[in-house]
Amino acid sequence: MRRILTILPIVAFAALAGGLALGLGTQPDRLPSALIDQPVPVFGLPPLGAKPGLAQTDLGGRVILVNFFASWCAPCRLEQPALAQLAASGRVPVYGIDYKDKPEDALRWLTSLGDPYGRIGIDRDGRVAIDWGVYGVPETYLIDRAGRVRYRYAGPVTAQILTDEILPRIAALERS
Repeated sequence: MRRILTILPIVAFAALAGGLALGLGTQPDRLPSALIDQPVPVFGLPPLGAKPGLAQTDLGGRVILVNFFASWCAPCRLEQPALAQLAASGRVPVYGIDYKDKPEDALRWLTSLGDPYGRIGIDRDGRVAIDWGVYGVPETYLIDRAGRVRYRYAGPVTAQILTDEILPRIAALERS
């Protein structure tokens, strides 16, 4: 009995350490989203600056990319060139949701880095992000013509991700 009581904490610690090690190896872009193939959540967000705000009624009729970002998010800086490239191509509208940010900081950030968004909604308290199942910014979603979430990418959208992951999915959604 004493031997079991001595070994039990060691086994429990090893199991916990193994679980944590596996979790740290998880890629955030591979985390599942409960919204895939579901309608976008009902929401309505006020605008940032002179751009129109964003609501679920704006998502549909054509394939649309929605990107959650914040001025305080370092990885969000990395994806601005790829998002700007996509927006400039005119392939799909690129809409943004500014997550837990001060409007003045977001406007200054977009002015300095470039603004790829056709519409921007401000999610000051993060409630809309919770409804979307956002783990953290940046996160990007592809919405189909029917207003359903078809793809989610967690992390910065690079030119490589755009080419390998997002553009082929846009093409498939446009064909369907």
